[in-house]
Amino acid sequence: MRIIPAIDLQDGKCVRLYQGDFAQTTVYSDDPIAVSERFASFSATDLHIFDLDGARTGAQQNRGIIASIAAKTDMSVQVGGGIRDKATVQAWLDSGVTRCVIGSLAITEPDAVKSWLVQFGGDHIVLALDVNIDGGGVPLITTHGWTAPSNTSVFECIEDYAGLGLRHVLCTDVSRDGAMAGPNYELYEYILGRFPELQLLASGGVRDIRDLEMLRDQGVPAAITGRALLDGTITAEELVSFRQNV
Repeated sequence: MRIIPAIDLQDGKCVRLYQGDFAQTTVYSDDPIAVSERFASFSATDLHIFDLDGARTGAQQNRGIIASIAAKTDMSVQVGGGIRDKATVQAWLDSGVTRCVIGSLAITEPDAVKSWLVQFGGDHIVLALDVNIDGGGVPLITTHGWTAPSNTSVFECIEDYAGLGLRHVLCTDVSRDGAMAGPNYELYEYILGRFPELQLLASGGVRDIRDLEMLRDQGVPAAITGRALLDGTITAEELVSFRQNV
């Protein structure tokens, strides 16, 4: 299982939000390039960057920082936040980014996103599906920074894109994100049971190395973790040991 460190960018700084709330922001560093270099020293092969400013405004004001990270590291960089048209996807890929992460548009403008998936290929597009679990246990997708609920389940969405070359899905249980409450193992088990070939990226709630071990034992292909690495509840030594025991 790949462990993918995460960096959230706001005003050029590395931050974390609690459950997507901009009013609950913790600043970890004013040098995100240094943070990315630290993550690279963990022998990570991939890096996830989310542009919070881009998500709010649609303007890619952190483009220079992200392009510098992509140029300075051997990690495959994937970027999300404010990617709302084909030209922006193309610009990110041209700048050295490996994958573009598409969130709300996958639900609100599916025809456009499907055309990008076909044009750029499944290796370069990630669908970010944020879910709330309803009273019946159904994972329903929420959009627009987790403020707009939908009636579309995560399973329906994946099925809709599956025939167009979809390979990468980043799925977050929003109740777990930034809360250090543990991943939603049951959710990922259900998704992989229905779509075993999917390159699923588990996101939200990772607390420590034991959570990553449990996700690996489930057969989850990749897990994103930000806060646990930034807070030091997962150490570089634990990551080395984790990889040695794959």
